Amino acid sequence: MTDWPHVQLHVVTGKGGTGKSTVAASLALALASHGQDVLLCEVEGRQGIARMFDVDPLPYAERRIASGLRTEGAEGRPGVVHALHIDPEAALLEYLAMYYRLGRAGRALDRFGVVEFATTIAPGVRDVLLTGKVYEAVQRNSRNKGAIEYDAVVLDAPPTGRITNFLNVSEQVAGLAKMGPIKHQADTMMELFRSPRTALHFVTVLEEMPVQETADGIAQARAAGLPIGGVVVNLLRPRDLRVKDLTAARSRTLDRAGVAGDLAGAGVAADDGLVDALLDEAHDHAVRRGLEDAQRKLVKALGVPTYELSRLSQGVDLGGLYELAASLRAQGLA
Repeated sequence: MTDWPHVQLHVVTGKGGTGKSTVAASLALALASHGQDVLLCEVEGRQGIARMFDVDPLPYAERRIASGLRTEGAEGRPGVVHALHIDPEAALLEYLAMYYRLGRAGRALDRFGVVEFATTIAPGVRDVLLTGKVYEAVQRNSRNKGAIEYDAVVLDAPPTGRITNFLNVSEQVAGLAKMGPIKHQADTMMELFRSPRTALHFVTVLEEMPVQETADGIAQARAAGLPIGGVVVNLLRPRDLRVKDLTAARSRTLDRAGVAGDLAGAGVAADDGLVDALLDEAHDHAVRRGLEDAQRKLVKALGVPTYELSRLSQGVDLGGLYELAASLRAQGLA
């Protein structure tokens, strides 16, 4: 059972370096395991989806990139994950063609550089265009003939420090339009972004700055009326050592002779240099674990559902994404 049965738009944000894009991709695969058709969107221009799924750079078009996670005992077909790289200029041209029937005229504007000029002098317009395409993917209508109607949309969103302004499109256009179609569209988009059909998920690692930024981001999003989803704690280190061994490692009182004996039993020459290096590694690991445990308590205190993902030893590839997807599904995020 998923913790978010009524959510259609999953927005994934996080401080840089926390694995936000990896979590978004894994969430899309996990959602598709329920037989759903899922759209995975990115808006930052880095072509991160293409690299993770080992496909050609994505155009401004919805492309099938993977089948959903297959689960044991599941009936029927797994869903399909499509991907979309959203470009603000292409989104504006699509908007003009769809709502104002400016097909060739819109392309002419692009050739004259008007699109770039407009998004440069009014930076808020860029975010409105990006979020507008996400809104259209969730709320498909008759103007987009033949488009796939998705069961869920996952947005690999901008970092935590920018996410509230990015989604708060009503504020973005307040200084540009007091009325008219742009203002109406922004208000309509905000109805979705503030509704139970949307969940804003935060990705963090158990370090002081990312956890603090997550706490600040949740507070800002709540103040803007945005619905908070869960916190995904990513890149967890192995937790194989017992508490008493961690305590001994931290205080540098591990049994040196016992370590040397274990090495010899494994057929490894246990010289003093190797034993010293291993004891230093154990100490550093124990100290890091202590810091992580302190940050875990702060994450729990945020009062939102929490999910944990282990660090992938082999790095991020398609197999690793499916592994993370299985973990997210087992924990109830998808």
